[in-house]
Formats: sequence, structure tokens, C-alpha cells
Amino acid sequence: MRGPYAVDLTRRAFLRLGLAVAAPLAVAGAGLGGFGSGRGSGADRLTRAQELPPTPACGESTAVTPPQTEGPYYRRESPERTSLLEPGLAGTRLVVTGAVLTRACQPIAGALLDFWQADASGRYDTGGYRLRGHQFTDARGRYFLETIVPGLYTGRTRHIHVKVQAPYQPVLTTQLYFPGEPRNASDRLFHPALVMAIEDTAEGKLATFDFVLDVA
Repeated sequence: MRGPYAVDLTRRAFLRLGLAVAAPLAVAGAGLGGFGSGRGSGADRLTRAQELPPTPACGESTAVTPPQTEGPYYRRESPERTSLLEPGLAGTRLVVTGAVLTRACQPIAGALLDFWQADASGRYDTGGYRLRGHQFTDARGRYFLETIVPGLYTGRTRHIHVKVQAPYQPVLTTQLYFPGEPRNASDRLFHPALVMAIEDTAEGKLATFDFVLDVA
């Protein structure tokens, strides 16, 4: 293991959130059937996303984000990117924003987040890196992910996998869930503390979730 991160990634450049968003948004829009084209810049969408309330609310009773199983589809060395959209990728656009915090609700700069998920048909890319990517939080502990709403596959509700790690600290492996999903009640892995707050917009869905790590 080299450096502060246990996850074996090829690039370690620190991502500044505002600089990392605009270009991927502009490029990826063409691959979603015109969805989002001509309806505001990446910076506009980022500003709007940041207006959503944090989840969970930060305070003395804030609980550490619970861990969950990694599952069978994790792959190391995902590309470093904030947008997982690619030309020809079908699905409803989803923007997830939030922060990585300590137990005392202090932001963690340079925290690693590594995301992976199924496509709109419920399939994982096991030979490449479609719908996989990692990034680092900015100086205020914030992250920004542009992706699609994952599809369903047998036995599971909708979810997004993520590994989160503060520098020189253990890795938290967990999953994010969607509110109001019929399969939430029957999925044995579903955890209500991992449900994102989601707002429907003309361009898709905006979600928020703050990760609280077991770091003082």
C-alpha cells in the first residue's frame, strides 16, 4: 500500500469540485437522448445541487455512516472523474452531492470516494469501467457525482456502491439507496440511514448525502 489510501488507484490528483464539473457535464449530455442539453451549464447545476439540504443534518447526535457489503462487482483502479456519463448511455440523469465529515461534523478535505453501480438495465460492467469512477473531496469536504439512476436486478433494490476513505484512515465500504422504492422493504441489505434525499427536476434527479466517518 502506498500513500494515504488503501484502495489501489492509479491517479491521486486532488479534485477541486468547481473545476472538475463543467467539462464532463457538457460532454456527457449528448449521450442521454438530448436530456439536459441547452438547459444550463454544469456550474448552474452544481449551484442548484448545493442548495439542497444536507443529509443527515449535522449535530451532536450525528451517527457514523454504517458499512455495507462490497458485493461481487467491485473493480480496482477505476478512472478519476466526477461524471460517469458516456455517449450512448441510457437512463435518467442523477446528480449526487454532499460532503465527507468527521464525527464532530468537520469537513474532510482530500477524502477518497470510489463509486460503482449497475446501468439502467441492472447490469454491471465487469470487463471495463462504465459507471465506475473515483474522486476526492475539495477543501470543504464536498463531492459531486453525475451519473444515472441504476436499474434493478434480482434480489436487490436500487443502490449505488461507494468506498469512502479519509487520508491515512480505514476505508468505509457502503451503499446508497433511493427513497420510496418498492423493493426497499424486501431487500435484506437495505438500511434507512443510507437513503439519499432526492428532488425531481426538469433535467433528472438531484440527490444529497453526507458521509460521516469514524474519525475524530
